[in-house]
Amino acid sequence: MSTITGWNHIPAEKGSISATPGRSMPSLTCVTSKVKPRANPKESGKAGAEKEEVTVQTREEEQSPARGRMAEKRVSLPAKLINGGVAGLVGVTCVFPIDLAKTRLQNQQGAQVYKGLLDCLAKTVRSEGYFGCYRGAAVNLTLVTPEKAIKLAANDIFRQKLSKDGKLPLWGEMLAGCGAGTCQVVVTTPMEMLKIQLQDAGRLAAQRPVPTPAQAGAPGPSLVAAPPARPAFRTSATSITLDLLRTQGLAGLYRGAWATLFRDVPFSMIYFPLFANLNALGPRGVGASCQGDGNERAPFLQSFLSGCIAGSVAAVAVTPLDVIKTRLQTLQKGEGEDSYRGILDCIRRIITREGPSAFLKGATCRALVIAPLFGIAQGIYFLGVGEAVLESLGV
Repeated sequence: MSTITGWNHIPAEKGSISATPGRSMPSLTCVTSKVKPRANPKESGKAGAEKEEVTVQTREEEQSPARGRMAEKRVSLPAKLINGGVAGLVGVTCVFPIDLAKTRLQNQQGAQVYKGLLDCLAKTVRSEGYFGCYRGAAVNLTLVTPEKAIKLAANDIFRQKLSKDGKLPLWGEMLAGCGAGTCQVVVTTPMEMLKIQLQDAGRLAAQRPVPTPAQAGAPGPSLVAAPPARPAFRTSATSITLDLLRTQGLAGLYRGAWATLFRDVPFSMIYFPLFANLNALGPRGVGASCQGDGNERAPFLQSFLSGCIAGSVAAVAVTPLDVIKTRLQTLQKGEGEDSYRGILDCIRRIITREGPSAFLKGATCRALVIAPLFGIAQGIYFLGVGEAVLESLGV
């Protein structure tokens, strides 16, 4: 048996480095310190592969649901409210004159003061001035912020709650839209109630017989557009609100609430799923959002067009329900115009006196209002204005 001078004997193993007797080996300590019992290479490789596979699988399971909801989780509720509010303000400012024409066309029953959208806008500008097209805009601009904020934020919250593993089926999208439409009615009903009275005041004034100087002594009526100084035009949202609260209580502001609910719930059930699917068709990429947070979002133009298409389709689909809501919420009627006792009575009277086509009055106007309104809303919402505002404020 060989020994190494000055070193303890170490038995040689297969695969180890052996020393020669009498020869100095300075590196022996380093070499022999690395000699360890060796495991089976096949078993070691198999165990390592299994461990790596489990690690990767666990990581994917942790990240997979988060990827689908990453954008939703990172966007806080205050940011959603700011996005919805800004979107509503910009959208309403752009399309309010068309909405005014829609209200006046839908309320026409007997005398046809306006022949269509362009005729209504032209006569409104001539008789009431340019700002006459914005009668009732103050109410809308005041309340559209909470209305749109509630609608968009509620839809996002319901979608997040109903999604599983980052996926949301069609029934879940419709249910989320239903919840969003129901939530917004709390603000929408009084807003629409006040807005309609202010918008329709000009139509009622134009229907009243106004004698011209040449006809001052003549008994015959004349349908002439009223001057801007008409007292009816001076009606304010504050005076209408106080009068309703004094005479009918809080229920007066929520007149037509069921009709509003029956319009907004189907609208949201159509709009939000259609928008989500249209918006998912286009390209995605990191950096598409303005925040630069790495979230995969649709470009602005894609979100805008998706909102326009989905909004116009949903608006036309629920136009009959909007006509019923408008008629029920109109407090003052023109000469010879019907008053209604409820939704069913309104449907029966419209079919009897005006025919089924009356339910589509203002459909074109609604499409022209809702399409850009929701296109702008979704565009701004996906741009992340709220996040930018909160970031600038250091929140």
